[in-house]
Amino acid sequence: MNNNFKNIFTEIFSLEKGEDFKEILRCKNVVIERIISSDQPDNIIYNQIQDEWVILLQGKARLQVGEKIYDLTSGDYLFISANTPHQVIKTSKDPFCIWLAIHIYD
Repeated sequence: MNNNFKNIFTEIFSLEKGEDFKEILRCKNVVIERIISSDQPDNIIYNQIQDEWVILLQGKARLQVGEKIYDLTSGDYLFISANTPHQVIKTSKDPFCIWLAIHIYD
């Protein structure tokens, strides 16, 4: 079997608290990761050196990016420029949130 062939929904589990980050791919200046969020996300304000494109694959979430609040449902995506403070404020429990994040470095 090809080691490059996988399914984003394998090895899925629910969390009681926080988030789980799993790197899917690292290639040149791009890192792709799957994120699983509990309904009690970490109270962290991220401010990263890289650009990030994120899509919510499952669940509902509220995200603050800079001064704006976004209510996301499955399929919603957005681009977060480097050095932009952002925070996951709220996430659903049933179903729990599954994200795909693409980090783009200089």
